[in-house]
Amino acid sequence: MVWKFRATPLPSPPDDTVDEVPTHPQVTLADAFAFELPREPLCGRERVIKRGTDIVISSFGLLVLSPLMLFVLVIIRLDSPGPVLFRQIRKGLNGQSFRILKFRTMLVMEDGAVVTQAIRNDMRVTRVGRWLRRASIDELPQLLNVLRGDMSFVGPRPHALAHDNEYKNLITNYACRHHVKPGITGWAQVNGFRGETAELTLMQRRVELDLWYIANWSLVLDFWILIRTGFELLRARNAF
Repeated sequence: MVWKFRATPLPSPPDDTVDEVPTHPQVTLADAFAFELPREPLCGRERVIKRGTDIVISSFGLLVLSPLMLFVLVIIRLDSPGPVLFRQIRKGLNGQSFRILKFRTMLVMEDGAVVTQAIRNDMRVTRVGRWLRRASIDELPQLLNVLRGDMSFVGPRPHALAHDNEYKNLITNYACRHHVKPGITGWAQVNGFRGETAELTLMQRRVELDLWYIANWSLVLDFWILIRTGFELLRARNAF
């Protein structure tokens, strides 16, 4: 797909996504510029297939894992004061906001302009929370996000709004991650880029992998990522 713009001064872009258009490959055609943009990530049929798969897997997961989730709910309540579920606003498809659900694993409930990433041996993590995070059990409530349509089972991991606002100014095409629904797991996570991103280069590599997934999506790739996620959970790589 190619968009053309006259070689005259342009007004301020209406949003961050349009602002990134000039960073794409371009050529000069007479008195116009042409910018090459990637195709729409998923066509209508592909979106229907992916959504149907999400509904089936999330429904089955909630049914099978409900006893474990009930047990986790109880031990969180007994371990430390505060709500059982952690809710935080994240950006989803096309930048639309939604509240992501997790089991609470920390003593803080940050959801504002400043959000500090959890680090290894973080003193804010509760005793039960440390175990939940290591096994990724804290992510199970996101099955509800998938069932509601906020998320997909596989896709780029959604970040806190504070981190979106930071990285969109530092990483080219960062906002393109929102061209598909965010996921519980993703291509970046099964390739070792899970958890803390203490250095900008780590986040840049994560974004590169997310964009590769968007450009190369297929149902087979989703199932391959799900299989690899199982092995990653057993390895507990970058889990803390």
